[in-house]
Amino acid sequence: MICLECDDLFEVWRQQARWLLSHGIDPSRVSWQGEREADLFGSDEALPDGLGPFQARVPLALLEQLRAASQYCGEQRWSLLYEVLWRVSHGDRSAMLAGDQLGSELQRRLKQVSREAHHLHAFLRFVAVPPGTSWPDDNAPDYVAWHEPAHDILASASTHFIGRMGRHRWLIATPRDAVFYDASRLIHLRQCPDAWQALARQPQDPEGALWLTYYQNIFNPARLNPKVMQGHLPARFWKNLPEGPLIPELISQARTGKQRDGQASSVAALPGKRIRPAN
Repeated sequence: MICLECDDLFEVWRQQARWLLSHGIDPSRVSWQGEREADLFGSDEALPDGLGPFQARVPLALLEQLRAASQYCGEQRWSLLYEVLWRVSHGDRSAMLAGDQLGSELQRRLKQVSREAHHLHAFLRFVAVPPGTSWPDDNAPDYVAWHEPAHDILASASTHFIGRMGRHRWLIATPRDAVFYDASRLIHLRQCPDAWQALARQPQDPEGALWLTYYQNIFNPARLNPKVMQGHLPARFWKNLPEGPLIPELISQARTGKQRDGQASSVAALPGKRIRPAN
């Protein structure tokens, strides 16, 4: 068994996979660090020196799929990609399609990665940094945000905010990595500094109270479907949203009467004639 380490970097894995393919090394003979199962009777196998004679030709679409799927965090993260690459390079393009067992898993990972990027775009909350905040230089961010993605999508998905944030400088920190936009270039750090994490996780939003008041008043209990809502807004994101602590309370109120009224209790308490919907 050839056991490799790519440090979870696609370009490193790509070079390793190219080397393996050139020597015709079957996917069953190779694994990447962290994927190898215990094998009492197995033995380490050295990677051959120099490129081998086989020159693989693969479609550009496959390379883009593999690059995107490499952001998926889970079991057989890199071995599955090599198995897909092996089959396609040997003429079996069904490994790219959802109708194939291996292709189905590849497509599932692509969807998970795409969905996680959507979550970043939809549920990220930038907060203005207070004046005088400590920063190593004069290039301090104007806005910060904290996010906890399930997959390694930050570096690619955060480009979404370039342009949308104008010429402002901004920082997005996660438990693993971080990106900082200095108004001209996007800097990605694979290990988020502790100081950046602390700054992003404990911002004081001067407009926070106004936003919570607005959110409470636009919440429509009559249209609430908790199952559908959690499908679009998974509960794991609630803790990092300013309105997150309000959501369980609003759901509870909807289940205990507000859903029938279709309006906030403060509005329902006002004097006036109640108009009931027609049957």
